[in-house]
Amino acid sequence: MTVQMNIAEAKARLSELVAAAENGEEVILARSGRAVVRIVPVANRRFRIGMMDGMVEKIPDFLEPMSEEELRLWE
Repeated sequence: MTVQMNIAEAKARLSELVAAAENGEEVILARSGRAVVRIVPVANRRFRIGMMDGMVEKIPDFLEPMSEEELRLWE
């Protein structure tokens, strides 16, 4: 569903328009009846730390020199 309204009306209904965009509706703002702006949600980029908790036995120390065996594996 597409929601289109003039900017003057949108000022009073901004929260409603943002909620509509977050729910997947297309929201377009118009000036003098001409579409000028589209409101779209920002992609959710949450980063969860610890999501592999307990699955990794040893966290490598990247500043520690590699062992001879590790160096051989890279050759």
